[in-house]
Amino acid sequence: MPDINTTPLRDFIVATTAVLREQPDEAQALDRVGTLLSALVAHDGWLPDDLAAPDPARYRQYLLHADPQGLFSVVSFVWGPGQSTPVHDHTVWGLIGMLRGEEVSQPYGLDAQGHAVPQGQPSKLTQGAVEAVSPRIGDIHRVANAFDDRVSISIHVYGANIGTVHRHVYAQDGTVKPFVSGYSNTSLPNLWGAAA
Repeated sequence: MPDINTTPLRDFIVATTAVLREQPDEAQALDRVGTLLSALVAHDGWLPDDLAAPDPARYRQYLLHADPQGLFSVVSFVWGPGQSTPVHDHTVWGLIGMLRGEEVSQPYGLDAQGHAVPQGQPSKLTQGAVEAVSPRIGDIHRVANAFDDRVSISIHVYGANIGTVHRHVYAQDGTVKPFVSGYSNTSLPNLWGAAA
């Protein structure tokens, strides 16, 4: 297996850490980190194969970095053909950057009875596109791989260690179920010791 140059990811993490240590408000964080994420996903080739491996049964969520002070986390979402999430929220700000393939995101809102209902048209993220979520601008959605015959990969950045955040799944019957996503990998990748 050829060596993967993870320098672009390391540079992104360093730059994002610097931005978030300035404690910008949410809108500024989404704008500034979104610009950095857009540059990261504009070019492929830096994501190690073991953090891009699909699972035939369900999508995978690999932790790429968790800030030790809890400022943010970076995750690769790997979608097998036709895979999707349930309707869910995040409870913190997040950015989704499309690295490979495409995904479709359907936004949801809560009706008067507290049921999640689709709001507006789904959006398609193509390679290089970036989309934001947060409780302030819209936090509930359902996401799916746009393809039934190939893998898609998106890179997510959240304003917390998302694998430890208490979130919610919204069932069709109106039931709201709490969940904590965790990660598909059980240990942090060593991005700092990798060859540049």
